[in-house]
Amino acid sequence: MLFRETDSLATIWDTVRHELHRGARDSKHPFRFVTLATLSAEQPDCRYVVLRQLDENLCFHIFTDSRSHKVNQLIHNPAVTLLFYHPRKRCQVKVQGTARVHQQDSLSKTHWETVQGDAQKAYQGLIPPGKEVANPGAAHVWEDKKGDAHFTVIVIEASAIECLQLDGLRHLRNRFYKEGDEWKSNWLAP
Repeated sequence: MLFRETDSLATIWDTVRHELHRGARDSKHPFRFVTLATLSAEQPDCRYVVLRQLDENLCFHIFTDSRSHKVNQLIHNPAVTLLFYHPRKRCQVKVQGTARVHQQDSLSKTHWETVQGDAQKAYQGLIPPGKEVANPGAAHVWEDKKGDAHFTVIVIEASAIECLQLDGLRHLRNRFYKEGDEWKSNWLAP
């Protein structure tokens, strides 16, 4: 379990933040891969992404290709939800927030410097993500000139974090939410 009924909300807050930070730093942590939900014109959309960084202000950093559907969706509606799950500790963490798209700016250039070698190819495909191809191999053609033209960083500023600890019939649920610059908390019925 990530937290127990006897833990204070302040202790749970510290534990949850610690686990989220671990997800950004440790490639084997279950919070490393997270579901990102966005809104398209027709319906909600979700996909797994990699949590690359979590800063001291609880802003989540995710890398993507500027031509992906999620970037267009975020430009039109920046409201997002991130959903984490820790299977061994049986805990779900839902983060609601607002996304900002960074491309060809100082933040994206700083992150681009951390993308090494062949990993850069993920952002240099000749065919944009989601475009129909005749066969799988057709999608594996990259630009000859290496560069960060399509590299994009999505920064999600958290406004609410809800935790659900599964425990048989005695599930626990709490919510942390931002009011101004301060985080507040309360228990919720599971």
